Amino acid sequence: MQKQEDTQFSADDGPLLFSYFTEIGIISQLSSALFQSVLPDGLTIAQFGVLNWFCRVDTEATPGRLAKAFQVTGGAMTNTLKRLENQRLIKIEPDPNSGRKKRVTITELGRETRDGAISALEPLLAELTQRFDKQFIVKQISGLAEVREFLDERRYR
Repeated sequence: MQKQEDTQFSADDGPLLFSYFTEIGIISQLSSALFQSVLPDGLTIAQFGVLNWFCRVDTEATPGRLAKAFQVTGGAMTNTLKRLENQRLIKIEPDPNSGRKKRVTITELGRETRDGAISALEPLLAELTQRFDKQFIVKQISGLAEVREFLDERRYR
């Protein structure tokens, strides 16, 4: 008779959970390095992240909202935004409803740059599809999204 797999965690499973997050961290480092190698000259992973945020989440934001979303200091986000603005990938304008706040939006060039960066990944992604089947990837995305949602909720406690 086959033993039913234990699905409940115990106090001894700390190393298992640590190993899980270690693997995610290593995947993040490796994929970031590969991605950085195909990004257009002068565009960093952090800058791409901001462009991608505008395409995924919202069309406009304040620098403070972006800093909070990326969990970086206001100064770090201001630096990233200035560099993106200098490349004409975003626009930073005064908020018409507030004398102090700024509004940040992505430009058409910013969208094209983001889309081009994703297209540059196609050879790597094609290689990935030779190694892993679609069902495996879909299952991973689902599970990782649940973990991300849990962690995202925790940061506001």
